[in-house]
Amino acid sequence: MTRNYFELFDLEPGFEVDQALLSERYRALQKQWHPDRFAHLSERERRLAVQYTAHINEALATLKSPLRRAQYLLLLAGRDTHGESGAQLDPLFLMQQMELRERLADASEHVDPEAELDALREQADSGLRNLLDEFVSLFSKQDLDGAEKTVRKLQFVTKLQKEIELLEDRLLDD
Repeated sequence: MTRNYFELFDLEPGFEVDQALLSERYRALQKQWHPDRFAHLSERERRLAVQYTAHINEALATLKSPLRRAQYLLLLAGRDTHGESGAQLDPLFLMQQMELRERLADASEHVDPEAELDALREQADSGLRNLLDEFVSLFSKQDLDGAEKTVRKLQFVTKLQKEIELLEDRLLDD
């Protein structure tokens, strides 16, 4: 259970992951390690199967998510982006994020809330694509400081995307 997630799925370490191949290898590992296959064995072996299955599920979730995959690559390189960072983010980026969040907060009162949410989603999606490209470029050049700052920006944009989805769901429920 100490193999890294790329080794677990027999994939080349890197940001680009063949999602179809990942899913195929996930299904094979799930079949091999499903706890039901260990029901007749000892308590210890059953517990290990459950733990290994949890490890497989966590690995899949990490490699499927662009943000989590970028964070994991940095973790493998010795950088943990889950805690607080002393790294200062670009003030212009932070200001843009504040403006987008203000627009999101006001979206339900907008003349056309759906159009406003579509525009916000498009802006967030575009920002995410640009940041992912930036991460790949910086990480490939071994600029870990730059890649770490980019992941921190990705965290903001990913959270904004989730907030847009939540508001859209609430508006559709009304």
